[in-house]
Amino acid sequence: MKEYLNLGKRLFPICRSITGNGVRKTLIIIRDYLPKLKIFEVKSGTKVFDWKVPPEWNVKNAYVKDKYGKKIIDFKNNNLHLVGYSIPTKKLITKKELFLHLHTIKQQPNAIPYVTSYYKKYWGFCVSHKDKEIFTKKYRNNKDLFEININSSSNKKGSLSYGELIIPGQSKKEIFISTYICHPSMANNELSGPLVAISLARYFSSIKKNKRTLRFIFVPETIGSITYLSRNYKKLKKNVIGGYNLTCIGDERRYSFLPTKNGNTLSDNAAMEAFDDLRLKYKTYSFLDRGSDERQYNSPGIDLPIASIMRSKYGTYPEYHTSLDDFNLVTEKGLEGGFKIARRAIAILMNSDLKNKKFNVKKVQRKNKLIPRNLILCEPHMSKRGLYPSLNTKKVSQYKKKSVNFMNFLQYADGKNDLADISNFIKLSFGQTSKIFKILLKKKLISAS
Repeated sequence: MKEYLNLGKRLFPICRSITGNGVRKTLIIIRDYLPKLKIFEVKSGTKVFDWKVPPEWNVKNAYVKDKYGKKIIDFKNNNLHLVGYSIPTKKLITKKELFLHLHTIKQQPNAIPYVTSYYKKYWGFCVSHKDKEIFTKKYRNNKDLFEININSSSNKKGSLSYGELIIPGQSKKEIFISTYICHPSMANNELSGPLVAISLARYFSSIKKNKRTLRFIFVPETIGSITYLSRNYKKLKKNVIGGYNLTCIGDERRYSFLPTKNGNTLSDNAAMEAFDDLRLKYKTYSFLDRGSDERQYNSPGIDLPIASIMRSKYGTYPEYHTSLDDFNLVTEKGLEGGFKIARRAIAILMNSDLKNKKFNVKKVQRKNKLIPRNLILCEPHMSKRGLYPSLNTKKVSQYKKKSVNFMNFLQYADGKNDLADISNFIKLSFGQTSKIFKILLKKKLISAS
């Protein structure tokens, strides 16, 4: 795994986002290791289910200078210093205004947070809380002026990039492996998934006769998987028997597993068998704890049996979405462990008996009950409807918790579950579920029969 650890360190400084040259450059480097990787470009503005591919964002430079002309925040020192998708900005502002656009984590004074604003025009910087306190003491006058310079671009004629590698097997039936390439300078949350996926792809490519076809994709999270599904979901539904989303799989802490929506597919059985075979301790999370691309793959109408295999699950470890998620956290030993569990789960899937497969099938027993049906393939774009916060920070607000309840409802509004069923699945009272139903119905995200 030393080769892949070194690759990770090479990729680490690249500024990636959901679009842009950083993603493109990352895919080109990955193709050096996987020569048959195909790189695709999807034009900005392309409709992909309920979403549109956003303008391509690139940044050349960004900094803040104090009244003495000294750079106190510099994107070139750490690309997490700039809020993702910040709009071009060049002006003099007061200390008071600067602090309104400055993001920190008080509880982690040495960490630079990772913040994005993909779908709302905004600019901002991120620093450690320790540095912010230094600024507070050094620049005591709220009227002190600071020079803001963000040399970024948002190209409506740009594109979104993703990579795909297909390893043909003896059968057209497929095992689907997904990982994402959209986060800047984070080792576990970003790079561990692609590094393990590359090692798996090279391993299975070396086998002369795989029983089943393997499909590896490297996409920007959320918008990338939605874009990919919009182009491929019909053939995926026809051929995919199972697979995994790989993320946060490179540290040395406890293993984690997030099952498919109903937890009874070949993917679930193969992963749990793999953990047992390797005698690994792991924590199983509820599907309600999802937060990565398994959301899209399991959504109503898509219904792909894709689970997630991890070490420390995203959102549960202190370094998550901060500058502390580096290669002190991700190690050669950690990546080796991630590779072994994923390889074993894939090998079990490769030889699974399809006659015994269990998909998310449930008898419809209407009995004049109200049965909601999701009208959107993949998750809908909630922020444009005012149902999800547009600024993505580490802090979980009450607003965001409400948004999660909306998303949970939509996941189980598959035309098979009535309101009582959904209430049980998402662990809310019937009254709360009924209120959500009315809101989503008003927003035309669901129908009812």
